[in-house]
Amino acid sequence: MSKRPVLIELDEPAEMTPATAPVIADEMPQGRAMQSVAALAARKPSRLAKFFWSALVALVSFVASVAAWDFVSGLIERSPVLGAIALGLTGLFVFALLLIAGKEWLAIGRLKKIDGLRKDAEAALATGDLKVSRAVSGRLMTLYANRPELEAGRAAVKARDGDGFDADAVLGEAETQLLAPLDALARREVEAAARQVATVTAIVPLALADLVAALTSNLRMIRRIAEIYGGRSGTLGSWRLTRAVLTHLVATGAVAVGDDLIGSVAGGGVLSKLSRRFGEGVINGALTARVGVAAMDVCRPLPYSTQDRPSVTGLVRRALTGLFPTG
Repeated sequence: MSKRPVLIELDEPAEMTPATAPVIADEMPQGRAMQSVAALAARKPSRLAKFFWSALVALVSFVASVAAWDFVSGLIERSPVLGAIALGLTGLFVFALLLIAGKEWLAIGRLKKIDGLRKDAEAALATGDLKVSRAVSGRLMTLYANRPELEAGRAAVKARDGDGFDADAVLGEAETQLLAPLDALARREVEAAARQVATVTAIVPLALADLVAALTSNLRMIRRIAEIYGGRSGTLGSWRLTRAVLTHLVATGAVAVGDDLIGSVAGGGVLSKLSRRFGEGVINGALTARVGVAAMDVCRPLPYSTQDRPSVTGLVRRALTGLFPTG
């Protein structure tokens, strides 16, 4: 076999040359980690999947119960002392499960209580009902009765209890004195989560590291925001709250990367100067801030009236200042 080079002659000159080839544009960072988290959390399981998991949980619970019963009864027959110890430990385990279930039930009740407060406040503002607005203000005072950091705010609201003669004034005073300090705490949580997600995405090169960081940081952020506003949620409550927040974002298209988001965090052209992972970090951080603002909307017991709704642009700029080059 000949190993000499082979020359292939073309009948026509090539139409495309390196000089005339079009420039391949770099793909703009899309924040895929945050979009994956939103799609994962907002996806509704099918009826078949619900039936499968319900049947599986029922089967595992039944098998575990029968096995525990056989174990304890057999041990009692062999040794009454050991059987009594096993029975006591089993009772403690069941008691712990009941405590966990009760905690989850109370957590879900707190979230529903805050949701009811917000709905009543919105109705009072829409109709101008002074009686309802005062009732909402009183319920808000009760909700935050055990919060030492709001003692001055509660005193101010109580001192001006009879000064408001319309719904806007009554709820505005409650919002200013009780919710403004909590808004500041919630904004700091959002900024910290956005900073963490952006940093991990930009620096850690491991596969799926950005997805895990985005998921854990957003879950923690949403849970902390709920706790700040008085809706301390358990595990199931946190997951339900997270699904509600991200489902709303997916439905409204807020997890998409639009020109407004890129312009707000990129300053018009900074992303083109950053590395690919730095760009992904900035976008993931910005989308995390969007999730945080939505969580504040959901967890806040009053709608925004006298206080301004947090700006995603402002949150991202404060969170990412100094993390990435901007010149």
